[in-house]
Amino acid sequence: MPTNDLETAGRFYAETLGLPVVSDSRTAAVSIGSTSLVLEAGRTRRGAQHLAFTIPTGSFAAARQWLEGRVRLLGRDGVEEFPSPPSWNAMSVYFDGPDGQVLELIERRDLRQPYDSGFGPEHLLGVSEVGVAVPDVLATVAMLEGLGVHPYGNPPGAGFAAVGDIDGLLILVPPGRAWLPTDDRVVADDPVLLRVDPELEAELAPGRVLRPAASS
Repeated sequence: MPTNDLETAGRFYAETLGLPVVSDSRTAAVSIGSTSLVLEAGRTRRGAQHLAFTIPTGSFAAARQWLEGRVRLLGRDGVEEFPSPPSWNAMSVYFDGPDGQVLELIERRDLRQPYDSGFGPEHLLGVSEVGVAVPDVLATVAMLEGLGVHPYGNPPGAGFAAVGDIDGLLILVPPGRAWLPTDDRVVADDPVLLRVDPELEAELAPGRVLRPAASS
């Protein structure tokens, strides 16, 4: 994922969120639970990226309190906690990331991970949503269905579709769409490489590519 300021972005994930980060002059690799986010310098960033991190069921109140001491929460009309549609059975809180990223902690209540109390970076279980701009949402959904990847939750629409499963979702939106809960943070149109399981390879849009996790 491209970033305008690699040092600042790496410091955000390492110091603000407390996650393991390995950096060199060109990249910063962030370990987030079972997943890895690789930030890359040297590309012009346009628009806002969106990522969601799954947290354990039962940890939402503690997660929000933990976030409030570290970042600015994003809200709308005074609301800062957002229930997902009933078919998702989830609750989210959104916050500022580097480069204007719209980041999200999401409690997916159909997942039952061990949880006792408190909250820290070890409770960020992984990246479970990545937002991607595509020129035709429904055509992209149809292409992915042909590869065995199906819509999740509500039926897909021309303005929004979630595709995948509870552990990992592509959030497909058209260019120019703003990320909830903002009105002005429009989806980024930068290149992005997503390494995924199962073994999938597809181009979602120019420069926005799915590849198998084990490929080079």
